[in-house]
Amino acid sequence: MATVLDTPVAVRRVAMDLLARREHSRVELERKLRLRGASAELMAPALDRLAEQGLLSDARFLQCFVASRARAGHGPVRIREDLAQRGLPRADIEQALREAEVDWGEQLHEVWQRKFAGQLPLDARERAKQGRFLAYRGYPLDLISRLLRGSDD
Repeated sequence: MATVLDTPVAVRRVAMDLLARREHSRVELERKLRLRGASAELMAPALDRLAEQGLLSDARFLQCFVASRARAGHGPVRIREDLAQRGLPRADIEQALREAEVDWGEQLHEVWQRKFAGQLPLDARERAKQGRFLAYRGYPLDLISRLLRGSDD
């Protein structure tokens, strides 16, 4: 049974339910509430209040998202693009990536080790295959190139 979002209490309740499951950005929460039928007049004050109470925080969402994706083996390029598609400001994304304190080179090496058992490519075809995989995971091309040349120090 769908909840009718025609009162501030109903909007807040649904927003709190969504936030209880995981962190959301304000843009993401607005989109989800709009899809559930909430009007902008009801959403804005409810989300402002949640932010004032510290229950809705874009900074906390960014921190959790970057950490989660980094643990999953994704690189900074892909994480940056995923966050930009979610409508977050570039400056905030860049700050979150800087503050994440992830050694992207080390993480790249670990992902490569797991996928390719640490075997450097022997020919151009294998090099392209490994490079495509690592680029898809979101690692910068300069790091990938150094790794596949065997000079990732």
